[in-house]
Amino acid sequence: MKKNIKTYLGIFLSVLLLGLPVQAEGEPEDLYARSAVLMDADTGRILFEKNGSEQMPMASTTKIMTLLVTLENADLEGTVQVSAYAASMPKVRLNLQEGETYRLKDLCYSLMLESHNDSAVAIAEHVGGSVEGFASMMNQKARDLGCYHSYFITPNGLDAEDEYGKHSITAKDLARIMRCCMQNEEFLSITRQPSWSFSSLDGSRSFTVNNKNAFLNMMEGALTGKTGFTNGAGYCYVGALEREGKRLIAVVLACGWPNNRTWKWSDTKKLMSYGIENFHKKTVGEEKLELEPVRILDGQTASVRASADVRTEQVLLKEGDTFQMDVLKPDALPAPVQKGELVGTVIYYLNGEIFDLFPIYIEDDSLMIDYEWCLEQIVCRWIPDGPGL
Repeated sequence: MKKNIKTYLGIFLSVLLLGLPVQAEGEPEDLYARSAVLMDADTGRILFEKNGSEQMPMASTTKIMTLLVTLENADLEGTVQVSAYAASMPKVRLNLQEGETYRLKDLCYSLMLESHNDSAVAIAEHVGGSVEGFASMMNQKARDLGCYHSYFITPNGLDAEDEYGKHSITAKDLARIMRCCMQNEEFLSITRQPSWSFSSLDGSRSFTVNNKNAFLNMMEGALTGKTGFTNGAGYCYVGALEREGKRLIAVVLACGWPNNRTWKWSDTKKLMSYGIENFHKKTVGEEKLELEPVRILDGQTASVRASADVRTEQVLLKEGDTFQMDVLKPDALPAPVQKGELVGTVIYYLNGEIFDLFPIYIEDDSLMIDYEWCLEQIVCRWIPDGPGL
């Protein structure tokens, strides 16, 4: 039984970390991107993928992780001092100068609205102590989100490689990171701002940065997103949209090189339109599940109760999608068993693929039959009033 429990837990983790794709007719065709994903942001379910598990460079889409780590670990009112290294970053740049000081929040707008590489490094050095320290924080956050096929070296997404690998990600992992970003109101506020004006803290220089995310004005319900381009990555984009009760994330990687700047928008709109037009919210699962008791072999009780905290879930389904529930629970267990012991799993399937799992627990204790228990039963049965009478 312990082996089976480990199997259930392994299945559970694989579902959470991998995100199984949906196979369906009428999927988007002729995408320019070498790798693409469409995700249901509410459940994390992959609705469509094209090479979604292939690890690739992601250019400045990296900066959604840079902002997320910053928001979770730093005070936006903090003071950032620009280092010589930060000031040396190549275009696109704010043209920061060594020794200047800025409010962290202002540099976050520079980072996301115009994708300034020097601002990214200044932020990383402030939050992580160094670029290497900040990259470690980014990689830890990726692991926390189940992104095990991502590797961050730089905070700005410039092509990079070290002894452990290349700065890279999968489309699935980038969608998972964006899903987390969408839950952060400050992230949404910064990335949706049309423009932002600020000055260095000594007032000697002033700037206005304008939002370069054209997708915000391309489709109704566009929420947030980030572009990217390097020679190694090509044109990349990750964006989110909310419409008709659906929250969708689209990712395109290696979506053309110069002169194909518009291909990322074409692919993103095609993915989003596919999700809006073909998927509709449906309620699946059970609110409450009554399970048969589990018989106990050689136990002081004949059986124990079992329960699973199942729930109904709203998921995006398209025509032809199917739902199934399976209960994996033993009919009997050897004593002893303890309340709270994991003994099985309830599995939800969509289109034959595991979608969610719920553990089944024992609700009662049952000790093994022993000499003292047998003696007590004899006494209770044949001498009802107990000893001493």
